[in-house]
Amino acid sequence: MTAAEWYEKGNEYRKQSNWQEAINCYLEAIALDPDSPAVEAKQMLEDILNFYNKDAYNP
Repeated sequence: MTAAEWYEKGNEYRKQSNWQEAINCYLEAIALDPDSPAVEAKQMLEDILNFYNKDAYNP
């Protein structure tokens, strides 16, 4: 698969709220193309997860 295909697959998982699979797909896209839009998408998803799960990271 191409970086663009991994990115699109990650977007589909994100829309289904399957966060871990979305991040995995974004990581694959980034590995193939470090300039992929997956870089920003992954960062935004991590920021959202960190915001909603503050207690999980800071008990």
